[in-house]
Amino acid sequence: MQWRSLLLGLLLLRLGLQALLALLPVLAPGLCLRRRFPFPFPPPPAALGPPGSAAAPGSAHWGSLLRRGGGGAVGGDEYERRYSGAFPPQLRARLRDAARGMFVFGYDSYMRHAFPRDELDPLHCRGRGPDRHDPSNLNINDVLGNYSLTLIDALDTLAVMGNSSEFQKAVKLVINTVSFDKDSTVQVFEATIRVLGSLLSAHIIITDSKQPFGDMAIKDYDNELLHMAHDLAVRLLPAFENTKTGIPYPRVNLKKGVPPDSNNETCTAGAGSLLVEFGILSRLLGDSTFEWVARRAVRALWSLRSNHTGLLGNVVNIQTGHWVGKQSGLGAGSDSFYEYLLKSYILFGEKEDLEMFNDAYQNIQNHLRRGREACNEGEGDPPLYVNVNMFTGQLMNTWIDSLQAFFPGLQVLIGDVEDAICLHAFYYAIWKRYGALPERYNWQLQAPDVPFYPLRPELVESTYLLYQATKNPFYLHVGMDILQSLEKYTKAKCGYATLHHVVEKTKEDRMESFFLSETCKYLYLLFDEENPLHKSGNRYMFTTEGHIVSVDERFRNSLWQDILPGEEDGAEKIKPNELKAVNFSSNCNRVPDERRYLLPLKSTYMRQIDRMVGLI
Repeated sequence: MQWRSLLLGLLLLRLGLQALLALLPVLAPGLCLRRRFPFPFPPPPAALGPPGSAAAPGSAHWGSLLRRGGGGAVGGDEYERRYSGAFPPQLRARLRDAARGMFVFGYDSYMRHAFPRDELDPLHCRGRGPDRHDPSNLNINDVLGNYSLTLIDALDTLAVMGNSSEFQKAVKLVINTVSFDKDSTVQVFEATIRVLGSLLSAHIIITDSKQPFGDMAIKDYDNELLHMAHDLAVRLLPAFENTKTGIPYPRVNLKKGVPPDSNNETCTAGAGSLLVEFGILSRLLGDSTFEWVARRAVRALWSLRSNHTGLLGNVVNIQTGHWVGKQSGLGAGSDSFYEYLLKSYILFGEKEDLEMFNDAYQNIQNHLRRGREACNEGEGDPPLYVNVNMFTGQLMNTWIDSLQAFFPGLQVLIGDVEDAICLHAFYYAIWKRYGALPERYNWQLQAPDVPFYPLRPELVESTYLLYQATKNPFYLHVGMDILQSLEKYTKAKCGYATLHHVVEKTKEDRMESFFLSETCKYLYLLFDEENPLHKSGNRYMFTTEGHIVSVDERFRNSLWQDILPGEEDGAEKIKPNELKAVNFSSNCNRVPDERRYLLPLKSTYMRQIDRMVGLI
């Protein structure tokens, strides 16, 4: 019985100490405590690594580098021990090479087994094109247009990784083999961001006189990619015709125009996220047509927002302007609309775009944001953005989707870094639990509603941008976790496969093109500190498909203000340093330098989030 008495005594002592520590902030408000619990909770296996792993990601061959290189804090709780401290440069170099190897395996497998078809089936090592037998299979036909989609989408990733010979070879293949004169009905949005955007990005890289990524110039290049982009955009223009609101049809046949039985309903993101690519094309060609139709669509959607909340829905009828889908959120159907309001301003400097974004962001904060006011201070639930009714602001459901993981990266661009840290931590906690992000996650049930993961890049994108903003090694650890999960759970015989179920880890036979254009690119750039994109002195912006475009004066000059309705003659361009996060008094709510090697989010709050997703 003595051991029981001793155990009881130790338990009472611990509870007493915890109670005293809880009262100290009240009794001595000037005393700052770094950790509330003198006896850290034992770390559960799920909190330290993907399901099924015996230790934290990186604990095998990469973990040895962490120990030798001095990474990780000595003492402290499990979060500080795992994430704090410097990140060894040799480990970072190996992770950079691993990210490059991931891209190379996927790209080479596509070229060997699938080209010239649109996508790779990585389980059966074969190509995939449009589903001609089932036109209603929109999951495939919206994206695949029989134009070597994966090759086109991957062009600028080859350049970013410095592979000039393969980049030049791929560009020539596109020029010589790809045609858009196809009887393919594709989604206007997907064709714009994946194909049009990549052609423009590669053209900009080829014609850049500085050639920061190495010699990417093409001998005797005669603007062929720009001409191809023009040809494709012209084939997309019928979607903007015969619509009473100016909002485009969602789909168009590249040879015949809008199908006779076309749907009159489209999503906000699909119709309102064309301005970056169409605007670049217009300004490179000196032809206002493309920017005009894209900007008209944005203005039309903006005019339909709720008078009460200022929010937009997610599905609208293009003829009547009535909202069919009244859900307002940051995920599928809405996400890139907000992204492109800001990025259009960054690229073109139009005051109108910034004003719309600032209003939209304020309305999002007012009606979608839940949880405590500050990310790293106070009590209450961590900040989270939920789905609400656009007219009332009332909660519509209790799920969020993986596309919303892009939003912390967008918050970084406007300087709302602290809020971005909290939202990113929530999605990372979900990733830690499953080794992937389920397409929909129910935060009330702590379980996936839609359990597949198609190799999406949004969490990696936000991780990369948060690292660029804070230089906190925590985000390198996050990237390492993601990289190892992808290798462990999604690698297939001939590439990387969609996870059919994030819990069971079953695979689907599909590798979407954005895995090469975005997921691999952001992982590589996260670990490649010396990449010319970071060091060349040029300024770059990523499109919503991860394609890089240079931010320079040629895109801020247009000759057609007089024919864009709603623009005042001689309207003043806003300079980049005038961009402000509307809910902060300072221009950039930056993380202080002294926090660089501390956790970006206090371990108490990290533990709280891990509990919310069922990790603890």
